[in-house]
Amino acid sequence: MDKKLEECFGRTPGNIVATRPLRDGVISDYTVTEKMLKYFINKVCGKFVFAPRIMICIPSQVTEVEKKAVIDAASQAGARKVYLIEEPIAAAIGAGIDISKACGNMVVDIGGGTTDIAVISLGGSVVSTSLKVAGDKFDEAIVKYIKKKHNIIIGERTAEDLKINIGCVYPKIQDTEMQIRGRDLGTGLPNTVTIKSSEMLEALIEPAMMIVEAVHSVLERTPPELAADISDKGIYMTGGGALLDGLDKLLQEKTGINVMIAQDTVSCVALGTGKALDNLDALDGRPRR
Repeated sequence: MDKKLEECFGRTPGNIVATRPLRDGVISDYTVTEKMLKYFINKVCGKFVFAPRIMICIPSQVTEVEKKAVIDAASQAGARKVYLIEEPIAAAIGAGIDISKACGNMVVDIGGGTTDIAVISLGGSVVSTSLKVAGDKFDEAIVKYIKKKHNIIIGERTAEDLKINIGCVYPKIQDTEMQIRGRDLGTGLPNTVTIKSSEMLEALIEPAMMIVEAVHSVLERTPPELAADISDKGIYMTGGGALLDGLDKLLQEKTGINVMIAQDTVSCVALGTGKALDNLDALDGRPRR
């Protein structure tokens, strides 16, 4: 999301509404999503005569109705043909993993709305799951904790700043602090408090453990040969949520498997989708010109 747009949330006047057309990895506002896609298509393609072909990432466990909503929105926005790719597969390609080989690779993609976990072999997902616990849920957990512990209400933007600067899900060697401002529930006036990273650990450990348990569940359903490959190669983490301090250490401790954070982890899904575009003609069944 654009930084300027992100700063608008919670700060708009009555005649302007800042909204998120996508929530939990799926479309929450069809009309706004269509207009957003149309804007992006015009910005990238300009006034082309022919409508473009578009590839869109989706969570691994979306329903057929949700898939159709994505395809319809892109088609109405001006796409000639719409292709869908699962986010873990796109993340694996973006992370530089060769998914075409007959060996298991495990990817944990922690985005804003969903966490997608998949074991990939021969270019497809063998075992996968998707849960609606990711960056947004971490922010919500911080908001609830600050309200309960300090009797102060903060916004999503402040919660995200806390998460990025001092957030952690594994004990730190040295406790760090950060000052925040919010509205005191008792007086109704603005108030400033100092939050420690140990408090963030207390606030974030519950949603983090939900992700760990989902990884454990996928490993339990993984065929033995692929599980052996994952044990040798390790687990790859992608997405902005993978940057949460200590999440890789927590996952490694609970599974006993080496955990690696991919390079340029925030852009892995987008980069992987771009690389997948090179094979669009193969998907159409036509040789590439």
